[in-house]
Amino acid sequence: MATEVTHELIPTMEEIAVARDRLVGVAVRTPLLRLHGSDDIWIKPEVLQPVGSFKMRGIYNAVSALPPEVRAKGVSTVSSGNTAQALSWAARKFGVSARAIMPESAPLQKIRATEAYGGTPVLLPRDDAFRYLYTGAYHEFEDAFIHPVANRDVIAGHASIGLEIFEDLPEVASVFVPVGGGGLISGIAVALKRLRPGVRIIGVEPSGCIPVIAGLAAGEPVIVEYDTICDGVAVSFMMPEMYPLLRDLVDEMVTVDDSDVLVAMRDLALRNKIVAEGAGALAVAAARQAGEAAGVAVAVVSGGSVDAGLLTRALNS
Repeated sequence: MATEVTHELIPTMEEIAVARDRLVGVAVRTPLLRLHGSDDIWIKPEVLQPVGSFKMRGIYNAVSALPPEVRAKGVSTVSSGNTAQALSWAARKFGVSARAIMPESAPLQKIRATEAYGGTPVLLPRDDAFRYLYTGAYHEFEDAFIHPVANRDVIAGHASIGLEIFEDLPEVASVFVPVGGGGLISGIAVALKRLRPGVRIIGVEPSGCIPVIAGLAAGEPVIVEYDTICDGVAVSFMMPEMYPLLRDLVDEMVTVDDSDVLVAMRDLALRNKIVAEGAGALAVAAARQAGEAAGVAVAVVSGGSVDAGLLTRALNS
């Protein structure tokens, strides 16, 4: 980075290298694929990970980094679905229990997948589930809580994506990343900006759910109303711990409409043969919207845990 950003949640390059080593044989080193019909947009298909999303990179690294005696107590998290799946998958690898506080409105496919990986979903009204994160009430848990976003080891794991992007496309000019809690974009930015200081990191939110954009505009985290098909990023607030990272690491925040997300989902499925959930297609929709101004661009397709009804709606859009 031209000006190094420091924060307790920002890992060093050495920590990122350790995380990457832990992920060898665990995470898929996803390729860059040219977006069908575009010369300048490449996609990073994290849907190819064992749990169908990027989340397993950071979550596995965090679980792996726990002292064995702490990990043995079991692990927990709060999640709309993808982190829950990743935590359950990682916990099974280490032979410990996992539970995930999830909103009752989470897609049934994500709840069932969490159970299939051996985790225990704890279903609560959406605001009650995410209140644990906003208030810090998770500090009272007896098991080892893995914060889905504000965790240095989680961010280090996600940063491995930034390393791979640079290795495969060193001339990259812009990287579009979906933003929910902000852990993914923070990790990518930390790694990539150190390797290529001039790269632009662009966060993407659905137009019906803009807690980060609203918080950055207000100069502090705020609570917003939301209405979007992108359940993976559907949160009403920016986590206070993440505010300084998103403020200092992200070059620009943009929005796309759900209608454009559906089109991106359709085209990814029919043309690139990549099935993406709404949040997973956000970056592709934004990169298309930016056009030539973005230069050589990478869009991170973050996850593919989509229910059949929404996928059908996208294919018919």
